[in-house]
Amino acid sequence: MRTEKELDFLETLIPELAESATKKAYLDALSRGSSVVETINGTIVSTAPDGTRTVLKKAKPMIKVRKNG
Repeated sequence: MRTEKELDFLETLIPELAESATKKAYLDALSRGSSVVETINGTIVSTAPDGTRTVLKKAKPMIKVRKNG
């Protein structure tokens, strides 16, 4: 069983691992020939494997979330 200190350390890695996994999934989708939907400068766009982008719609304003602590 892991100690609280070990668990705290592992939890600090989650944001970095999540970012890495998201980038990999994005690139994997494009390399398989699929388009991806993403938000760029407040606009929702579909990005094709060849790099062309199609505007789908304007994104709703982001909601700020306060961190505890």
